[in-house]
Amino acid sequence: MTENYTALYEEHKKLGASFTDFGGWQMPLKYSSELAEHHAVRKAAGLFDLSHMGEVWVTGPEAGAFLDYALVGNLSAIADGKAKYSLICNEDGGIIDDLITYRFGDEKYLVVPNAGNAPTVAAALAERAANFDVTVEDASAATSLVAVQGPKAEAILLKLTDESQHALVTDLKYYAFNELTVAGQGVILARTGYTGEDGFELFLPNEGAASLWESVAQAGEEFGIIPCGLASRDSLRLEAGMPLYGNELSLERSPFDAGLGPVVALKSKEGDFVGRAALEAAKESGSKRKLVGLKGLGRRAGRSGYPVLKDGNMVGEVTSGQPSPTLGYPVALAYVDVEHAELGTALDVDLRGKAEPFEVVALPFYKRQK
Repeated sequence: MTENYTALYEEHKKLGASFTDFGGWQMPLKYSSELAEHHAVRKAAGLFDLSHMGEVWVTGPEAGAFLDYALVGNLSAIADGKAKYSLICNEDGGIIDDLITYRFGDEKYLVVPNAGNAPTVAAALAERAANFDVTVEDASAATSLVAVQGPKAEAILLKLTDESQHALVTDLKYYAFNELTVAGQGVILARTGYTGEDGFELFLPNEGAASLWESVAQAGEEFGIIPCGLASRDSLRLEAGMPLYGNELSLERSPFDAGLGPVVALKSKEGDFVGRAALEAAKESGSKRKLVGLKGLGRRAGRSGYPVLKDGNMVGEVTSGQPSPTLGYPVALAYVDVEHAELGTALDVDLRGKAEPFEVVALPFYKRQK
């Protein structure tokens, strides 16, 4: 597999990051301690390089109608300046990727797929655009994405924004965005994230990424900001009960299995869309296994692929799991047979031959205090 490097790779090297391959990208796994990075995001702020994510522009007179056909959600109904979480599925109803779509106007949308899936999603969108008056442009290689996450994120960005634009930051609602200047760089500033905390994601051309990164790190010093890698990003998103493609989401799973039924606009959207017939059938027949949250009653954590047991019989499988740094006990996401998916159900996870007790609990595991 070809190794890709973000525009911030040299910054990460200077900071002494440990690197890992993620979706073909060399990405920082951690800089010092993933625990310190996790706690910084919960208590102060963390700075992330997310430039491995994709950015696909959809423009043209039929942009909204096209996205309604290409994705499972009702994208044409998004208000300007707002974003929406959605899925792109295949004809069989399997999940190709989960993604966020930002609406700039009737004829302009930005679709953001996950790193390893970005080329696949861009190709699928281009193919599905054949009968629509739209242009699909994959701008992933030219675009950087920097995230500032945590309770101090807003205060840090205000330091880097001209006073005349402060309201564009402070008035920004969750899943909304504005275009403004931050630290001298023109950015798309979105109040979105993957950590369960308040925070922002900043899209900008590669050329300005290093300057922005350094400015945010400097401005955030007094607030306790530190650079954060993929290890803490994973523990943060798990506590927030957010699915990861390749773990909780895949071509073998329908949105209904993953608890994402509300994302599929079977009622609110007229006309056909890719996967509609299969998704209607999947909803009708019901899921055999369901994605649930598991709280460990002991100290040992379940990991991806570990069997979930009921009375010694396998009834499911862990998709993500680790000790929760914030909560102090193990947490896991797992697919389990629907008859054992009720809240409060006592289950075990097979930890290399030893049954460890877990309980089905409501998601998310962690919810920030607003």
